[in-house]
Amino acid sequence: MPANLTPQYHKAEEIYKQAKTAEERISALEEMLRLMPKHKGTDHLQADLKRRIARLRDEDSKPKGRKTFDPFRIEKGGAGQVVLLGAPNAGKSAVVAKTTSAPTQPTAFPFATQGPIPGMAAFEDTQVQLIDLPPITADYFPTGMAGLIKAADGALLLADLGSDSVLDDLEAILAALKESRIKLFDPGVEVHGPTGEEEEMLVTRLPTILLASKCDLPGARVRFELLKDLLQGRFDPMRLSAETGEGLDALPGQVFRLLDRIRVYAKEPGKQPDMRSPFVLKQGQTIVDLAAKIHRDFPDHMRQARVWGSARFEGQAVERTYVLRDKDIVELQVDL
Repeated sequence: MPANLTPQYHKAEEIYKQAKTAEERISALEEMLRLMPKHKGTDHLQADLKRRIARLRDEDSKPKGRKTFDPFRIEKGGAGQVVLLGAPNAGKSAVVAKTTSAPTQPTAFPFATQGPIPGMAAFEDTQVQLIDLPPITADYFPTGMAGLIKAADGALLLADLGSDSVLDDLEAILAALKESRIKLFDPGVEVHGPTGEEEEMLVTRLPTILLASKCDLPGARVRFELLKDLLQGRFDPMRLSAETGEGLDALPGQVFRLLDRIRVYAKEPGKQPDMRSPFVLKQGQTIVDLAAKIHRDFPDHMRQARVWGSARFEGQAVERTYVLRDKDIVELQVDL
């Protein structure tokens, strides 16, 4: 029986041949396996793909000889990790310096940031991690930075309203990211999601806020309106100035909402809830997800859960599959 492999399969196979890392090769092989028609004619090919995936995973998990330092490997913290992307002197360091205590210093000369600098920005009772990254241009995209961007939960893309080349700079950044199979999208604008399976194959889609920085500079208002017109349907820019503070206070909240997270507070039976340290979950997660986050044994031993906040009445007993909302208070009754 012929395999009848689809054009999408062959595209994933081509991506596999061009892959440079074990992670990229595994992703491509998994996509090939997903796209392959499942019938007797492809049994041997399916088995071969599974063997190759298993071998790559095994090789990747083996301890390497001498470990090399990877400057673009940053452990995630807070409610999520958000990378700052922009052209030289776009204002990334100024934003991170004003919203976190990270040791980053804005400078008047380009390419001052040579490696990632993480900092924590406070939003109400939680924090989000912002990472100042080296600039991106048509000719400059540091090796290894794409991996960090792909692993992030979101991005802030800075457009320098003080520069006449702001639109060209943005397009150069988006083109460089596309080359590394990274697509930035504004979830507030892209209501219908990705278009075309082939176009989006093996592409990392990163929710993004476009920050129109340096909005206090001469000519910034005209450039902002031009930016809005030309990027309509792709991004809805947010005005920001590290100099005057415009937009800075609202930024951590905007970033938290971009991450699509919720905060949930736990309480023990008969006690007041701990409102100082919320558990951070993804939108759509349930009681059982919260239980697993508190303790790995809780889901198997949970007898009852009660919810204050989004429930129909306060302290209502709910099912394990109950979908939680931001700022819910949950009491778990567990038999251990």
